[in-house]
Amino acid sequence: MNESPVVESVGVPPVPEVAQGRWSLRQRWVAASVVVVLVLIGSIVGVAIAIADLSTARARLLDRIGPAVVTTQRLETAAVDQETGLRGFVLSRRDEFLIPYGDGFARYRAARDLVAGAVTDIPHLGEDLAGVDRALNRWRADYADPAIAAVGSGAPVPTAETGRQRFDDVRAALSRLVGDIEVTRAEARGALNDSASRLALTCVIALSTLLVVVVGAVISFTTTVVRPLSRLTDQVRRVADGQFGHEVTVAGPREIASLGHDVDAMRRRIVDELDQANERNSVLDATRRELERSNAELEQFAYIASHDLQEPLRKVASFCQLLERRYADKLDDNARQYIGFAVDGAKRMQGLINDLLAFSRVGRHTTKHRDLDATTLATQATRNLADSIENAGATVTIDPLPTIRGESPLLTSVFQNLIGNAVKFRGTTAPEVHLSATREADHWTFSVTDNGIGIDPQFADRVFAIFQRLHTKETYPGTGIGLAMCRKIIEHHGGTIHLDTAHTPGTRMVFTLPAVDTSSTVEQPTTDPETAPPDTAT
Repeated sequence: MNESPVVESVGVPPVPEVAQGRWSLRQRWVAASVVVVLVLIGSIVGVAIAIADLSTARARLLDRIGPAVVTTQRLETAAVDQETGLRGFVLSRRDEFLIPYGDGFARYRAARDLVAGAVTDIPHLGEDLAGVDRALNRWRADYADPAIAAVGSGAPVPTAETGRQRFDDVRAALSRLVGDIEVTRAEARGALNDSASRLALTCVIALSTLLVVVVGAVISFTTTVVRPLSRLTDQVRRVADGQFGHEVTVAGPREIASLGHDVDAMRRRIVDELDQANERNSVLDATRRELERSNAELEQFAYIASHDLQEPLRKVASFCQLLERRYADKLDDNARQYIGFAVDGAKRMQGLINDLLAFSRVGRHTTKHRDLDATTLATQATRNLADSIENAGATVTIDPLPTIRGESPLLTSVFQNLIGNAVKFRGTTAPEVHLSATREADHWTFSVTDNGIGIDPQFADRVFAIFQRLHTKETYPGTGIGLAMCRKIIEHHGGTIHLDTAHTPGTRMVFTLPAVDTSSTVEQPTTDPETAPPDTAT
């Protein structure tokens, strides 16, 4: 006999040395994440700088240079209003003509402060503004103030040519200021356009870099993960299709290589177990053939027991009875008693043979299991025992029983044996037998209760053994095989049977059968007294 192979405990297989030197998926993921984060940070910083530069250029143009241009125009208008007012005052010598001069001076000061605040960081515009101030102050000092004083005192007014020359200097200074501010505005507009272009370029570069990184990540993921996994999947599928000799090898990240190694280890183990299973199947096939041969011999023995062994027994019984009838007047009481013993022994031997044959056939010569009405089975068993029940004055009551699934003759035999035992092993009172059933989870529990002599609990298991009798054949006839057959039939139908040792007085036999779906069609048994199974009551 071959010894069973010793299966070593299998833990986590070691990672192959080739895979240990490779980057793991976690390391690849961390590296890719760092690259993506750095690119994102660089892109964000670059775009932020470009946006800040654009905002600075726009603020410089719109918030400072633009208002400075408008204010410079007001500055020029205020200076011209001063010159016009002064000239009118000199010509008319009326004080109300000095009002435009004073208003122009005040507006000039306000506009001058606004321009000075806008061009603080533009040196040449500050110089131009200072030049305007110097030219305007010279005009006032050389012409305006002396002219106002002369008109007030009645003295001669300075010549108009002097005032015209000085105010031309003012106009020239204002022209330089306006021209430089326009140039500065053009430069600011150009700077704004350059900033916008740099922002657009920065966004394009950032998006292009991100696109390159994403494409690179996809290509890297496809090369290092998807393709190795696809190759591993193909190889595993080949093994799953039955090519157990195909070695699973795959390159790639450490985890995928380790997974391929584990799958190949599993494949090798399956191959080993298949080899062992084939060896065991060979042994099982040999054992099965031996069992088939043995069963064939048992079938032959059953045939011999059914025909060849019973024929001599019938002859012995027949000839003994013939001797008793033909030579009755010549035989004494002892001879007739001996002939009776021989006939009784032959008949009991025939009963034993028949019961053994019935016991051996349970589970071997089976028919298709069908849904059966248990009430009908129990009623049929009662009909088969009608003579015994009537002779004993017994009463058999049957509660509504459920639908069960099995073979009608065998299950009828169970009810017939249990009811027959209840009638046979009776006490001094008339037998009362009651059949009932209750549902418990996925099975039905049947009970056959009587008021007979009962069974001692210490024999609860012994009564189900074949040929085990608790009484002599003279007290209670039988072969001692009935309950053993009941157990075999019930277990053949997927149930159990036992003696309820807690029930007193009398006996209660309890057996279970699987519950079935009552929606299916229930077949009514066709058993009748002629075709009923033999009474093998204990």
